[in-house]
Amino acid sequence: MGDFNLALVIVAIVVCVIVFISSIYLLVNYQHPDDANQAYFPKFVVVFGLSIAMISILMLPADVANRHACRHAIYNGACNLTLPMKDLWLAVYIVDAILVFFVIPFAMFFYEGDQDKSLGKRIKSALLWVVSTAVVCALVLGILYGVIGKVDFTVRHLASGTTSFPTSWQFSNNQPCIGNTARQCSAFTASVASEKTWTMRTTFPEYVVALATIVGSVLFTIFGGVGIAALPLGLITAFIRRPKAVITRSQYIKEATELGKKARELKKAADGLRQEEKDGAKGRKWRKNVKAVEKELLQLEEDVNLLEEAYPQGEKAETAWAFTVLGYLAKFILGIIGLIVSIAWVAHIIIYLLVDPPLSPFLNEVFIKLDDVWGLLGTAAFAFFCFYLLLAVIAGAMMLGLKLVFITIHPMKWGATLMNSFLFNVGLILLCSISVIQFCATAFGYYAQATAAQEIFGHTLQSLRGIKYLYKYNVFQIGFVILAGLTFLYYITFGWRRKKPSARFQLSS
Repeated sequence: MGDFNLALVIVAIVVCVIVFISSIYLLVNYQHPDDANQAYFPKFVVVFGLSIAMISILMLPADVANRHACRHAIYNGACNLTLPMKDLWLAVYIVDAILVFFVIPFAMFFYEGDQDKSLGKRIKSALLWVVSTAVVCALVLGILYGVIGKVDFTVRHLASGTTSFPTSWQFSNNQPCIGNTARQCSAFTASVASEKTWTMRTTFPEYVVALATIVGSVLFTIFGGVGIAALPLGLITAFIRRPKAVITRSQYIKEATELGKKARELKKAADGLRQEEKDGAKGRKWRKNVKAVEKELLQLEEDVNLLEEAYPQGEKAETAWAFTVLGYLAKFILGIIGLIVSIAWVAHIIIYLLVDPPLSPFLNEVFIKLDDVWGLLGTAAFAFFCFYLLLAVIAGAMMLGLKLVFITIHPMKWGATLMNSFLFNVGLILLCSISVIQFCATAFGYYAQATAAQEIFGHTLQSLRGIKYLYKYNVFQIGFVILAGLTFLYYITFGWRRKKPSARFQLSS
């Protein structure tokens, strides 16, 4: 028992170190060369935020393992000797909320501030925005917590009489109570009138986590629902659209000339927008044109990459083409695996969450059987399914950012990601990670039963006044499945078609 707890603590420390090193690795390899040897504060926020996001995802499997530490204990209070998971959950998610709503916005305002201004003025400008946001958030949270910061638990009032200790017990379905008087002591046969509402005030940290979860759940439903289908189908359609053979030199020159014309048009448009910004004409139409330029730039970069793949050059052209073919083959294989995981996720949501009572524990039972094979196998599979949801959120955000005008694009590219895009994506990951954990704690409630996460995200969150109806009627789960189905139909209808060349770029007048 004690050895198990010590091993769990050691594993937790080692995992935290690995997560921190992984975050630094992602930062170093994804950052833009222009940000090298500068922007140290945004970089610290990125590393810290990524570490918190990954640790929060891994905490649910750790919570399950922590529960197993005292599952077979033969004395009361054995669970008091394990990790204090509830305190750790609240600490991680309070830090998560502070990062999302205060620290990351400050870092973005500071990074995007006018470089001609002094350091003090940039800090002052960023602080004004963040303090204004903090005041508004504090007022909203305080008012909401004071007015509706309570949980309403539905319970049944059951009672039974007393009698002398009998020599034999004669209970039956018709007489489940002690004594001959008519009482309601069986929850199964009790009437509706026995239901009572037990109201109590939740703690402020739990309330903050609950509201952050609601905000994240809205984004998770939209981006996750789209991404759960877009992630695997995007990989498969990339394989379908792949260049089948190396193009001729004349084709390459023709395509490169067209891309050069488009690049000159985009440069001219960007110069015009920069001049409008200096003149102070930053209106609604200007912002719309900026987003249009960003989308066209991303499309231009994608077209250039595709052209380079279709016509490799240099001494190692044949090797480059071989790696291109292998890369698309890997995308196809990963797409098939991802499609299986996505179908399993959607099927599990329908079977276990939307059908009442559940038709089957499904993935819960799979994880339990994997644990029987080897202690950490089910936990590893559980962690993989949770991480896959987070990847689906990122894929959905990227897809909708390219399709919808009102969503700002912040692409993550190897060796070419600016810090503002890094910060935006870290904020999105942090905000949605809360909802991913809540979603997993609900979807895998049978496997993760009696955990601290289920206590916070299950009983408290789903009984919170004003919010519980969103969970009672499965609003987020239904929206998730509907968006996944619509995205699947979109890919089946349009995804397999090869993209046509973009029309000549024009800004709105």
